This record gives sequence, C-alpha cells and structure tokens, in this order.
Amino acid sequence: MSLTIEQHDTAAGPVLYLAGDLDYEQAPHLRRHLDTLALHAGHCLLLDLSDLDFCDSSGITALLAAHRLAQIAAADFALTAVPPRTLRLLTVVGLDQVFTIRTPTTAHP
Repeated sequence: MSLTIEQHDTAAGPVLYLAGDLDYEQAPHLRRHLDTLALHAGHCLLLDLSDLDFCDSSGITALLAAHRLAQIAAADFALTAVPPRTLRLLTVVGLDQVFTIRTPTTAHP
C-alpha cells in the first residue's frame, strides 16, 4: 500500500497525517516531504499515525529523520495516535524513550 501524507499547518507547527505503509518503498516519500517543511524554533512537528497500516525499519529511520529535523530547527517533535503494532516496535528498539508519544485528543479533520 502506498503512503499518503496530508499536512495541516497550525500556529504550533506542522501536523502530518500519515496513512498507509511506511516501509522501504514509501519511507523516501516521507523524507522528501520533510525536506519541504518550514519548521522554526519553538514549533512542534507532530506526526499523526492514526491511519498508518504498517511500519518497518525503513519507516523507523524516516521517523528518526523527522525527529532530527526538529532538533536542528530547535523545535519539538511528537507522535500521536500510534497504532499498537508500531508502538510495540518503537518500544522494542527503545524509541518510546526518545520520541514524545501523545494520546490523541481529537480526530483527524
């Protein structure tokens, strides 16, 4: 399945809604999208994974790239609505201790 990325810019920073598979074939799509972001100090880059179907090690590497982009911009980084299988993967590799993982408060618009 392909990956779709829907971006909403908010006063707090960009929110990216990811849907589909974040795998070897699709991770470069996210990385290219990250290259186009206008992220500033004090912003928060939020990735909403509520419609993510699958994530492999290439997807994890893309999430790390997003985290690094936020660090470089002196911005915060968070994931929300992380599916159970993806959360388990993040926990196994210890990234649940690196990434801020938020409980979703609102549905995707």
